[in-house]
Amino acid sequence: MPNAVAFRYARALADLAMKPGVAPQAVIGDLEKFERALAQSTDLRNALQSPAVPKARKHAVVRRLAEELPLADLARRFVMVLIDHRRLPMIGDIREAFEMVLDERLNVVRVDVISARELTADQRDKLLEEFSRATGKRARARFQVSENLIGGVVAKVGSRVFDGSVRGQLETLKQRMAGAGA
Repeated sequence: MPNAVAFRYARALADLAMKPGVAPQAVIGDLEKFERALAQSTDLRNALQSPAVPKARKHAVVRRLAEELPLADLARRFVMVLIDHRRLPMIGDIREAFEMVLDERLNVVRVDVISARELTADQRDKLLEEFSRATGKRARARFQVSENLIGGVVAKVGSRVFDGSVRGQLETLKQRMAGAGA
């Protein structure tokens, strides 16, 4: 979970990204591209995070990289702010917090869905529809497959877990039977 500093930067970026003519999802994509570039190059990461490298040199590197990737102007300028305030190592946390802030402002709820097998598009749509109806918000899901599940689905919305897995159903049945025998 991102810390308070990450959320402060994320809220500032969201204020800019929510303006007309800006695509907030594109900003997320640009930040992810920049994160991947940092992760793939130790030299780049060291140069941009080193206090020994002058800010002007770091800005020049970011401008050139922004052209190659390419990055939109807002994302490029935001990365430079992070460099200027020595917050570049937090870029992943800030991006995650930015996504959370956007979700809140756009009335979107995140749903993490883990299933025993890959779900069909129809099954995914039905799950999203159910969570949208249950929460009163537009649901956006991340789907994963886990070999640890025998069957069914486990979904997490915030801190609430919906366990529709076979293991979960068996556990519920076990608890009911234990309670009936007491």
